[in-house]
Amino acid sequence: MMRTPVLLMLMVALLAGELFAQELNPDSIVHPQPESWPTYNGDYSGRRFSTLRQINQQTIRGLSLCWVFQTGLANGGGMINSIKSTPLVVDGVLYFTVPDHVWAVDAASGKQLWSYEWKSRGGIHIGNRGVGIYRQWLFFETPDNHLVSLDKNSGRLHWSVAIADLDLEYFSGAAPLVIGNHVIIGVGGDSLDVPGYVEARDPETGALQWHFRVDPQPGEPGFETWPSEQAAAHGGGMSWLTGTYDPDLKLYFFGTGNPNPVFAGQSRSGDNLYTASIIALDPDTGRMIWYFQASPHDTHDWDAVETPVLIDVSIGGRNEKLLAQASRNGYFFVLDRTSGKNILTAPFVNVNWTRSVSAAGQPVGDPRKFPQTDGALTSPCSRAANWPAPSFDPDTGLFYLNATEGFCEWYLTDTSKNPEGYGGNSQELWGQLELKAIDYKTGIVRWKHPYIADSTDIAPGILTTRGGLLFTGDATGHFIAYDPETGELLWHAGLGARVSNGAVSYEIGGRQFVSVAAGSALYTFALAR
Repeated sequence: MMRTPVLLMLMVALLAGELFAQELNPDSIVHPQPESWPTYNGDYSGRRFSTLRQINQQTIRGLSLCWVFQTGLANGGGMINSIKSTPLVVDGVLYFTVPDHVWAVDAASGKQLWSYEWKSRGGIHIGNRGVGIYRQWLFFETPDNHLVSLDKNSGRLHWSVAIADLDLEYFSGAAPLVIGNHVIIGVGGDSLDVPGYVEARDPETGALQWHFRVDPQPGEPGFETWPSEQAAAHGGGMSWLTGTYDPDLKLYFFGTGNPNPVFAGQSRSGDNLYTASIIALDPDTGRMIWYFQASPHDTHDWDAVETPVLIDVSIGGRNEKLLAQASRNGYFFVLDRTSGKNILTAPFVNVNWTRSVSAAGQPVGDPRKFPQTDGALTSPCSRAANWPAPSFDPDTGLFYLNATEGFCEWYLTDTSKNPEGYGGNSQELWGQLELKAIDYKTGIVRWKHPYIADSTDIAPGILTTRGGLLFTGDATGHFIAYDPETGELLWHAGLGARVSNGAVSYEIGGRQFVSVAAGSALYTFALAR
C-alpha cells in the first residue's frame, strides 16, 4: 500500500533534481531563447538587441520596479564594488559579479540562491564584467589573475587556474566567452610593459588549449612593425573586454589595447602590431585569420577593445557579413568580417589628431598631436568611446553608443630614449557626454542626446528591444528609455546612483523584465500587474 506514494515521491524528487540541474548547451548561445540572456552581449553578435516586445512604446508608462538586490558591499568610491558586470539569465536564474564575488538570484523575485567569494591575493580591483556559462559550469576572472569555475546550481568551487602573473601587474576582469568547448579569456595591465594575449581554456579542467600573443615575436608576421625584439616583448595590447563570434564563419573577433610604453612612443617606432587592433581568430586553434589596426602607433591610450558588433545585411540580393566598431580614438569603422577589409571609416565625434585616412581605412596620425612636453591640444580626449556596451537595432539600422566629445592637453613627461610604463598624461579641458545614433551604412550621426553631467563620468551600456525602446542611463542616477528612431525620451526612473552597467531583458512566466545595475545594487523592472 505504501509503494506507490514512495515511488511517486522518488519520481518527484528526481524530476526536481533534473530541473534544478539543467545545463546550458553551448549551441543555445548561437540562437538564444528570447527569455534568456546566456552570454555577455545576449548572443554572439554583440548587438545587445532583445526581441521581447511586451514592454514597448505603448506600455512603457506602466513600467515599475519589481525588486532590488543589494550586494551589501561598500561601494569603494564608485569603483571597487560597483556592478559593472552584465548579468546572465539562464533557466530563471540571474548571475552577476563584482570583483572577487559572484551571486545567483531568482530572476523573477530577486531572492538570493547562493553567493561565492574568492579569497584574493591582491591585484587591481577596477571592475569585473561578468561570467560565462558552459553546461553546468560558470566561469569568471579575478583581479589576482585566476579563472574560476563554479557549479552554477550551487556555487560550489569546481576548479581554479592561474591565467597571468600578478607580480607583473596583470589584472583580469573580462567576462569569459564560451565558444563550443572553449572558454575564451583575456587580461589587462599597462604598468610594467608586458605583452597582451588571449587564451582558450578547457571548460572541464581549466587546462590551456591555445595562447595567442598580441605582440609578435621574431620571425612572426607583424614583428617588423617594432624597432626591436625588446620593444615588441614589452608591447602591451591588452585584451580586457569580451569579443564576439560568427558561428557560420567560425571566427572570434576581439579588440586589443594600447601599445606600451603608454603616451611615449619614441622607443617603439612603427605601427606596433597588433596593438589597438580588431583581430579575427580561429577559436579552435587560436590562429589569426585577419586584423585591422584602428590606431597605428597609438600615443593616446586609445584602446580598440570596444565591442566589435556583427551586422548582417542584404545588398543587391547578396548577403553581406559586416563588423562595426565605435573606437576610443573617435572613429567608427565598418569592416567585411570575412576578410577584415575596410568598408567605412568615419568620425563620430570631433577629431583633430589625424592628417588623413589611408586607402586601407586607417587614420593617419598628425605628429603635432602626439603628446608634447608643453602639451598638445587634441580631440577627442582620453575616450570617445569605452567599455560600456553599444547596441545595434536591426529594426532601425542604427548603431548606438554613449560617446564623449572633448578636448585634452596631452603631455609627454618621460623624454628618455627608453621610457617605461606611463610616459605622459592628459588633462581634460572640456567634455560632453552624448548618446549617439549612427547610420552604419554612412557613418552619419542621425541623432544625438547630450547629457547634463560631469564629462569625466562614463555613461553606461545600451540595450535596444523589438518593443521600439532604447534603455540606458545618465551619470546623474537616471535609468532612461528612449525612442531609438528619434531619440525622444519616453520614460525614466531615478535610482539614486549612477547606472554602472548595460541593461538586460528576459522573460519568466510570460512576463518581461529589464534589469540594470547602479552602484552596488541591481534594479529589476516589469509592467505593473
